[in-house]
Amino acid sequence: MRLSNKLKANLLEQYGPWALITGSSSGIGREIALRLAESGINLVLTGRQAIQLEGLSALLQAEYAIKTRTVVADLSSMSEIYELIDATSDLDIGLFVASAGYGTSGLFFQNEAAEELRLLQVNCLALAMLTHYFSRSFAERGKGGIILLSSIVGFQGVPNAANYAASKAYVQSLGEALYHELKPYGVSVLTAAPGPVKSGFAKRADMEMGNAQEPEIIGIPILKALGKRPTVFPGRLTKTLLFGLRTVPRWGKIRIMKSVMAGMTKHQKLLRT
Repeated sequence: MRLSNKLKANLLEQYGPWALITGSSSGIGREIALRLAESGINLVLTGRQAIQLEGLSALLQAEYAIKTRTVVADLSSMSEIYELIDATSDLDIGLFVASAGYGTSGLFFQNEAAEELRLLQVNCLALAMLTHYFSRSFAERGKGGIILLSSIVGFQGVPNAANYAASKAYVQSLGEALYHELKPYGVSVLTAAPGPVKSGFAKRADMEMGNAQEPEIIGIPILKALGKRPTVFPGRLTKTLLFGLRTVPRWGKIRIMKSVMAGMTKHQKLLRT
């Protein structure tokens, strides 16, 4: 999918000349990086995998003739979050995309506490720190944009992915509020809540995911919605899942998600037997 010339020009005018994307080496973050580069926006690419970041950087420079800067950073480390801020402080960044995040699965009490706390560090604390920093910067600038990656699992509890779903509920709530807080300052805030997406997420979360969307169909709907609404549910599968659950009460949605996650994690029980 490609952006229209009108949208590309608007993105560059409203949110250029630089954008910072966390988790940009794969999945939705990588797709958004490609589309922003197509719009002529220079990019700060950050993630944990140096080789993937450098490869993407070379591709974007060759294909779209933009400037890039790669910053290898583990957002579970407070010191590396501050290093990321310092490494980009000389750039005129007008768009922040918080795509970094990961999940865990299985029974919460059986998982390692350190790993569950690390998830909160990446999905919530690092996101909050960077969002606070760029919110202030953009408000002083009088324009800018922030895209936060939530999930459709963030709208109810999800047994067998309890902590991950709770972290996305935090992101969703934060984004909805900041949309209204920052709008008077000329800053656009969008929370994107997709359904399942093909990436390295399932492997790291130890889930066996069935139907999932390609990242290529997620990026453009997100960028189209920026500045127009507080939340977007990108992708046909996302909309289908939401439509099927639209009349189900919250307690019913929790039971449905429990059943879905039981299927995605049944291999864990087999491995334990």
